[in-house]
Amino acid sequence: MRLPAKLLTYALLAAGAAMFIMPFAWMVSTALKPLDQTLSQPPEWLARRYEAQLGGRQQEVRLGPLVTEPELWARVQGVARPVALPRDSVRDGSWRPASGLPVPVEVLKPIPASASAPWREISDLSGGLRDVVPIESISSHVALRWENFPRAIAAMRHFGLYLANTLFLCVLNVTGTVLSSALVAYGFSRLEWRWRNALFGLLLATMMIPFPVVMVPLYGLFRWLGWIGTLKPLWVGSFCASAFNVFLLRQFFRTIPKDLSEAARIDGCSELRIFWQIILPLCRPALVVVALFTFMGTWNDFLGPLIYLTDEHDFTLALGLRAMQTTGTGGIEWNYMMAASTLVILPVIALFLVAQRSFIEGIALTGSKA
Repeated sequence: MRLPAKLLTYALLAAGAAMFIMPFAWMVSTALKPLDQTLSQPPEWLARRYEAQLGGRQQEVRLGPLVTEPELWARVQGVARPVALPRDSVRDGSWRPASGLPVPVEVLKPIPASASAPWREISDLSGGLRDVVPIESISSHVALRWENFPRAIAAMRHFGLYLANTLFLCVLNVTGTVLSSALVAYGFSRLEWRWRNALFGLLLATMMIPFPVVMVPLYGLFRWLGWIGTLKPLWVGSFCASAFNVFLLRQFFRTIPKDLSEAARIDGCSELRIFWQIILPLCRPALVVVALFTFMGTWNDFLGPLIYLTDEHDFTLALGLRAMQTTGTGGIEWNYMMAASTLVILPVIALFLVAQRSFIEGIALTGSKA
């Protein structure tokens, strides 16, 4: 490949990688910001700490809107906080709004008009003490709020319980899916029996059925069994092989020479022993792929727990994030929400990095033999 073609390929790959990484990077960036900077305009990638003179001392402040018009910083009677008023609307100690009667005001500070040095409204962290100062008098530096992570865990209330429930489901689903799918795939790939190909085609056809079609019948079945409100609907089905995983493992099993199985049979091995001691150890990359897909699907599953779980103590991390979003009384605290989301995503990323080599190998080798 020529150098221009290589450069173009690398540029396209880098652009694609940046496009996929940017949402995650923005989530982490928001997780390290104070609440008032999460929705700031224009948006900033790094959290900053702003300091200015307020109340007679240098302290951390929150930034308000820019003030670029000639206005008066005044206290209106009946309003607890100072406000910026147009200069021509204040006469003889009274504020004359566009409509209504004049209201007494106390002028605190005139704000000069200056295009080169605009003024900005500031307030303390509680929002009680406010002022307007020249924008050049406000100092800032990068200050990441690492304390958002423990505060996000505390805001979720039952983070440890949600984590335990999620790990419990992941272990059972991974175990059940890998064992059942490998066993069924072995039967479709290594054993000769009547109607094998026809039934395999029927199995693949079930992949075209979307989950909403079977959602109501499954709910009725689990309700009849008395499993609604428990974790059973979320893991029992994993011990019944899924079509996609069977297809994935079947294609990998077919790459293994049948001479190994024939030699084992001559030595007196049963089919179950051949499956367990010969085939499975050779299929570790494919099994890792199935396990990773299952783990990520279970870890990120939201619809299943939302349908079947009713007790908060049975919630998974996905439902815990939703509960965290809906329990706030003063609006969503996006910095804590993004911090909790980052903590939820990190185990999946760490697991993929650890198993990356086996994962890529399993994907590359699967289906190499028709």
